[in-house]
Amino acid sequence: MTDLNAETACRLYLITPARLEPHAFADTLKAALNAGDVASLQLRLKGENETPPAADDIRRATEALMPLAHAHDVAFIINDRPDLAAELGTDGVHVGQTDASYAEARKIVGADRIVGVTCHASRHLAMEAGEAGADYVAFGAFYETDTKTPISKAEPEILTWWSETFVVPCVAIGGITVQNAAALVRAGADFLAVSSGVWAHAEGPAAAVRAFDRIMAEESKSR
Repeated sequence: MTDLNAETACRLYLITPARLEPHAFADTLKAALNAGDVASLQLRLKGENETPPAADDIRRATEALMPLAHAHDVAFIINDRPDLAAELGTDGVHVGQTDASYAEARKIVGADRIVGVTCHASRHLAMEAGEAGADYVAFGAFYETDTKTPISKAEPEILTWWSETFVVPCVAIGGITVQNAAALVRAGADFLAVSSGVWAHAEGPAAAVRAFDRIMAEESKSR
């Protein structure tokens, strides 16, 4: 199972659609994972107007999708809910600035699971998370996105600054597509977090994953 350690080449960090029927989505996910290299899959379910999902919805989706992720050596991460990450035995949890703190999440999931932290466009928040022990920090949004209302607008330079200064991996998130991904890879992103850029791709998710893999492999060489 991947541990999301930083590597030479940038890798894909998939995020699920906010609303899905787990068993129907499983075939779509399988096609995407079969198409190329994916480091991790974050289960990010949301109701209307970004309302939190029911715990049982997260449980059902995890039961259906986590085995698929693990069969492809892909880390399975739950958004927002360290309690459910611990209960369901996922590979980790991703927390935002308004969710459980890093310290709280780490206490709940334990030392051997991934804890990633949203840092928006803040160097200060990222340094705090990194020093506390976060397994990765996430910066964004870099581009316009329909997935959620961005709290901040990040510039690629923050990825360069982070990657040149710290060893903790950084994730770029927010409106990333195959058309705009290259600049973020060149800037130093260790992972590209992508949702609609894969699931809504005109040629389908598998084609999107193949395209992202080509871009990340090529652009990582120039860093």
